[in-house]
Amino acid sequence: MTRNHPQPSRRTVLGGAVAALAVAAGTGTAQAAPGSGWPTEFPLPDGWLPEGITTGSRPYAYMGSRADGAIYRTDLRTGRGGVLHEGTAGLASIGLKLDRDGLLYVAGGAGGTARIVDARTGELLTTYQLTRDAAPFINDVVLHEDRAWFTDSRAAVLHGVPRGRRGEVRALPLTGEWVQAPAGTNSANGLVATPDGRGLIVVNAGQLYTVDLRSGHATKVTLKGASDVAGGDGLVRLGRTLYVVQNRLNKITVWDLDRKATSATLTRTITDPRFDVPTTAARYGDRLYLVNARFTSPQTPETTFNAVAVSL
Repeated sequence: MTRNHPQPSRRTVLGGAVAALAVAAGTGTAQAAPGSGWPTEFPLPDGWLPEGITTGSRPYAYMGSRADGAIYRTDLRTGRGGVLHEGTAGLASIGLKLDRDGLLYVAGGAGGTARIVDARTGELLTTYQLTRDAAPFINDVVLHEDRAWFTDSRAAVLHGVPRGRRGEVRALPLTGEWVQAPAGTNSANGLVATPDGRGLIVVNAGQLYTVDLRSGHATKVTLKGASDVAGGDGLVRLGRTLYVVQNRLNKITVWDLDRKATSATLTRTITDPRFDVPTTAARYGDRLYLVNARFTSPQTPETTFNAVAVSL
């Protein structure tokens, strides 16, 4: 592990106190309902190459760039935005999550890093080198208890970065029923906490797994109503309802988890003609906001990109 900057102290909570209902739903922040006049689609800069999106208690979305690691912030009330954190050649921002103290935890893709960015100033605060593997892909992140947990799509391991305090990164090898898929086959990606808070749910190669954070033992979740979640990418959990973004299938499947997340029952599917390979989603109020990665379109500096919202 390397740190390029001193580990920051805890920041002031954004948006006031945490609502108990929001915590029970797995969001960790209180959110107002979007107004009927708020846009349900907004643009990103041409050539942005989006992958991750996150929201917090205030009406802003933060979206990372695979092109250079930049981060864009949009006001959900107006759809207007701008670059919060400037990019650098050779970097990438894949999954990202906003903590209650105003810190953004950012997955660094092929760089094998986790970065921490101040969501108010855009300042890079800390960089952790999570792995020295020759070809990593740090893909997504979830905030749970005292750590930010990151997936590596090319290794059977989770990386736990301390939240808001000094400490060492924890590498958690995945064992049990975990099946590591070959690189490039949509292996370990999105992750959320289990409803009981005792572990994580990770989507991996079209299946869902629960992971024990003490041992790394992974158990496959029994799916009812569908055999897999092919193209599973970002995950959002609200209580015992799990939303799975299935990117190239241009849909979100909605699952009812049992109490211990040993099984998941398909309840409905969300589709929208505006979906163009959505990758990850973030909830604000009664909406899910998604970025369209457009993987089946040319990925050039002139390619247009956007984010869209659908009702829960």
